[in-house]
Amino acid sequence: MSIQVQQMERIFKFNGVRLPDPNPQLDIDGVRDLYASQYPELASASMRTETVKDRLLVTFEKVIGHKG
Repeated sequence: MSIQVQQMERIFKFNGVRLPDPNPQLDIDGVRDLYASQYPELASASMRTETVKDRLLVTFEKVIGHKG
């Protein structure tokens, strides 16, 4: 019996929008940095990951705070 390794499909979500995986070779921080030019709030966003069936769901969430 051999073990097969499969890469999980990654799904990225931000502000209710599903973002395509730009490059499976990038780590999650790299994906966030790439999309930060399009969505500036991502630069300081937190992230939550969960496994759903055979997919990795990564949700970026705005950090709510106040200016000092």
